[in-house]
Amino acid sequence: MRILVVEDDARIASFIRRGLREEQYTVDVAADGDAGLFMAQTNDYDLILLDVLLPKRSGLEVLRALRAEKAGVPILLLTAKDRVADKVAGLDDGADDYLAKPFAFDELLARVRALQRRRGDMIPTVLRAGDLELDALRQRVTRKGRELILTGREYALLEFLLRHPNQVVTRTMLAEHVWEHDFDPFSNVINVHVARLRQKIDEGFSPKLLQTVRGKGYLLQAPVSSERARRTA
Repeated sequence: MRILVVEDDARIASFIRRGLREEQYTVDVAADGDAGLFMAQTNDYDLILLDVLLPKRSGLEVLRALRAEKAGVPILLLTAKDRVADKVAGLDDGADDYLAKPFAFDELLARVRALQRRRGDMIPTVLRAGDLELDALRQRVTRKGRELILTGREYALLEFLLRHPNQVVTRTMLAEHVWEHDFDPFSNVINVHVARLRQKIDEGFSPKLLQTVRGKGYLLQAPVSSERARRTA
């Protein structure tokens, strides 16, 4: 899950980013409204945490611009303005939730999970490829019922691959969706993480699910069940 945090207070932004990354989320940060709007328009995010009082362009202006473009990404407003009228204005402009500062990180995380569950009505939160399963809400990965311990980056990588089963996923796609905005796509970091992920999900199991397609990218091959194979025969 990739999240954009638009927050001009560097201390708060760092606190949120560190906490979310510890919870296996991929996080980008923008420090003003113009940068936040540009990043939201040019990248695919699963959630935006948007401060209201921002330099250059207010959070409400960013919100209205995104909703005018029919952007359906969930948006959670963060602000020190906690009057009822301010909350109503933000929700009426298209925000999905509203959290007043100061806030406990546990509450922020609970609201992120709630928005994720709400979005799960349209986007599956339990992903499978054969006997490999990822529960996005519990952030738990198992194969043949055995829990696999992944790093945050490995988890994000696997989630993206599971959302694109039987499809060649290029390095460019992974750089744009799994790594942060400032990632260097010419490094060998993607190769290293894919190799580590393959070792964890495939070593000791059969069939092997994660394949390298030379010159193109990577493929998570979801095996066809015997029952399905009989139906299509």
